[in-house]
Formats: sequence, C-alpha cells, structure tokens
Amino acid sequence: MLRLPARFAALILCFAPLFQQRSWRHAEVLLLGAILTPGRRTVASILRITGLCRERRFVNYHRVLNRAAWSGRAAARLLLGLLLDAFLPRGSVLLGLDDTIERRRGKRISAKGIYRDPVRSSHGHFVKASGLRWLSLMLLVPISWAGRVWALPFLTALAPSERYCRERRRRHKKLTDWGRQLVLQARRWMPDRQVILVTDSGFSALEFLAALRRQGVTCVTCLRLDAALYQPAPPRQPGAIGRPPAKGARLPTLTKVLSDKATGWQRVTVPGWYGEGDRPLCQ
Repeated sequence: MLRLPARFAALILCFAPLFQQRSWRHAEVLLLGAILTPGRRTVASILRITGLCRERRFVNYHRVLNRAAWSGRAAARLLLGLLLDAFLPRGSVLLGLDDTIERRRGKRISAKGIYRDPVRSSHGHFVKASGLRWLSLMLLVPISWAGRVWALPFLTALAPSERYCRERRRRHKKLTDWGRQLVLQARRWMPDRQVILVTDSGFSALEFLAALRRQGVTCVTCLRLDAALYQPAPPRQPGAIGRPPAKGARLPTLTKVLSDKATGWQRVTVPGWYGEGDRPLCQ
C-alpha cells in the first residue's frame, strides 16, 4: 500500500468512519491520486500517477466506487464543514448551482441523454451533446492568492434523462427539482447561517424560487427579457367572496424597462470581473 504524507492523512481522517477499514485504505489512495492526476481522473490514471500501475489487485480500487457501501451525502456534509471552517467560519454563505454534461459513450452508460451544449451553443446556434448530466452545488469563496472567487463543489447529483426513467418506470424529476433538493439539503446542514444562492436562468422558475424562500434561502438568478412580472397580491378584503388573488397588477417587461427613456440607471463597478480587473456596469 502507498504510504501517505502524515499531514495529508490527518486532514482526511474525518472521512474514515464512512468506510470499512479495508475500503478506507484504497479510498485514501484514490483521493490522493485524484488531486495529483492531470487530465481525466480515472481509476487507471490515479493508479498510474501514484506508482501502482502494476498493482495485481487493481480491481479493489474500482470496487470503492462501484461496490463499497459508503454514503456520498455524509461525505458531502463533512466536506462542507471543512470548507466553511477554512474559508467562511462566520457570516453569509454564498452558494452556486449549475449543471454540466459529462460526455460518456457506451452501452453501459444507460443514464445518458441528449442535451443542449451550453459551451458551444449561442442564441442563434443550437448544439446538442450526448452524455451524463450532473448538477453541482458549490461554495463560492474568494481565494486570496488567486485574486478571484473560486467555486468549490461539495455536493453533486446525477440527473438522469427522461428516457432512462421511462424505461425503468420511474418518475422523471426536472432539473429544478434536483436543484431544490440539493439546496434545501445544504440549508439543513447550515441552519444558523444566511444562505445566498447564485444560479443561471435555467432555475428562474416560480416553484423553485418559492420553495427556497419558504426556507429562508435568498436566490439570485437571471430572468428572460420578456418574462411576465406582477406586483404582490393585494391583501384580501373582509367579506370578499371567491378565491384570494395569487398575483397583483401586471408590471412592464424588462424589454420595456430597458427601452424606456424615463428609467433611471446607476453606474456600479464590479471588482475582479472574471480575473480581468474592475468592470463598470449600469443597473
């Protein structure tokens, strides 16, 4: 077995209770190799970088991921605690939520689907990509020596395709349902902290936002320029008949607000815009 550095072994010792003793020895090597391996972090690449490419019982390292009984959710909770202690011991917690596509092929990759490629697509050009769709919840913290904010993933879930669920007679969950479960799970792990979520326009759904608001989570997301906006529902008058109104008067769309010359703008400066320094914006 590979002998790990004492400082590194002491740092990851809190994850040991999640594994059996035999599985933990192999999990230590996988974790160390995942940090050192450049490119694709496969088990074979990890064994190669750690000097175990000629290990006769290499299958034991694969079994940590496909057979060993350990809780990924419990590991995510421990990882979040370590990240908070190191970067955000107090104050508000800023989280990021985003999905990514892992391009995988093969007959055994049954949960794959065909999705829109957000990297190669644009407003006028639609590019499809086949693979596994993962949804990741990340802790957003400023890294002093990097000079920018880093997204540190700590909780990830696989969102299977609709075809995969239909073939197995399972209820298909939308991406917003997976996102709601991830965020509320992290909220239960941090009951005494203010949680602020930042995500893209794919999660600007009323049900998703309402579920987070009921649990005290502030969500910052993008809206379509033609989104239908309404004022809050007026208070119900005494003696009124019928169902209470769910929304108030219609507000102008964001497109009309942008084109209206009477709209007041305020110039703000965003520091560290994608590592390119300060950038002035109007709001």
